[in-house]
Amino acid sequence: MTVTSSPRRALDVLLGDPARELVGAVLAAAVPDTENTGTPNLRSVRPTAVTVRPSGATLVRYAVELNRPDGTPVRETLVAATGSLVPEGAAIVSGEIGGEPMRVGLWRWPHDPALPALSHVVDRDRLRTVLAHAGITPTGPITVHVRSYRPARRAVLAITTGPHHLFAKVVPPASLPGLRIRHELVSARLPAPTLLATTDDGLALMPALPGSSARTALRRGHRLPDAEALENLLDRLPADLTTLPGQPDYRRRARHYAAVLALTALPEGSDRSRVAALADAITEAEPGDHPVVPVHGDFYENQLLLRSGTVTGLLDVDTAGPGHRIDDWATLLAHLTVLDTPASRDWARSVLRHVEGRFEPEKLRPRVASAVLGLATGPFRTQRPDWADRTRQRIAVAERWLTGR
Repeated sequence: MTVTSSPRRALDVLLGDPARELVGAVLAAAVPDTENTGTPNLRSVRPTAVTVRPSGATLVRYAVELNRPDGTPVRETLVAATGSLVPEGAAIVSGEIGGEPMRVGLWRWPHDPALPALSHVVDRDRLRTVLAHAGITPTGPITVHVRSYRPARRAVLAITTGPHHLFAKVVPPASLPGLRIRHELVSARLPAPTLLATTDDGLALMPALPGSSARTALRRGHRLPDAEALENLLDRLPADLTTLPGQPDYRRRARHYAAVLALTALPEGSDRSRVAALADAITEAEPGDHPVVPVHGDFYENQLLLRSGTVTGLLDVDTAGPGHRIDDWATLLAHLTVLDTPASRDWARSVLRHVEGRFEPEKLRPRVASAVLGLATGPFRTQRPDWADRTRQRIAVAERWLTGR
């Protein structure tokens, strides 16, 4: 599908004034205004998350405030997407912007066409059926809270009923078999959540695990596991994970992140040249020869639940598969560096001493730099008001990692 003749054009449209008209087109059918003109009384349309591909395909999640016919204020979540990010089943609005053709896919929470199970989780009657399949009989009201929502990719919701505390992960139906096998393999050997029930439309129900995240422990000054304990944890990942599909290597990811940054977050030509040079240096560095082993694939502090410094939970094993252990360490070091608190710096130094005793620093540093470059896309993606400054700060961190300064 052709988005537009300019890769940047879709982003300008979805973050500019035309976005209000697109959002109004979706809400008109669902929430007519008091005069029945078919156009809702929109009060505000605010982008809260942006995903961009190097091709220019763009997805934006909006927080929308409007008034119902009786004047009651309502908050809605809507999503607009272009190009390859438009899932099958989205409502399509086509037209021309500035003389250029554009097709935009739109949907309203929770009716994500790529995540059909999402609307079922927030439907209490359907959720009771899923709970029954898991052997859980609600003994009181069912509460559902959204923990995260990445449109067309996944959602995580916390569910409570009586003494039961659960999580529902919603993924595209085609991703469910891979999610299921990874949880089965990892939970047999590690404190990862077991799946209590799954549905063919992409829902996985799992119990909440004890403990709080390592990020919370960092913030509160609680005990943290030492690097040897983390090494032992990773060593227990099952060998059968190496038979599953893996993730793109750090060099491909560096190229991808640089392309996204050039398209979205770096209006100055000097910034784009700087990031391109950084990606070149990362990909040209000698990677070294590392054995293929089971890896987590997205190993950082928020994936670890702790109690008194002991790991009680390993989360988000969706990315587990074959890879190189050095990359799991690089991801953790990148996240701790970007957090940049006294506690995270101390933990990073301890982890780095451990890792540099096992891997050559010149092989580790490009990998950490690549991971930090990925984190540099975050401030724009989450639409922080200070995204430009934070993006440049993270690019500078990636450069320091690469050069060892």
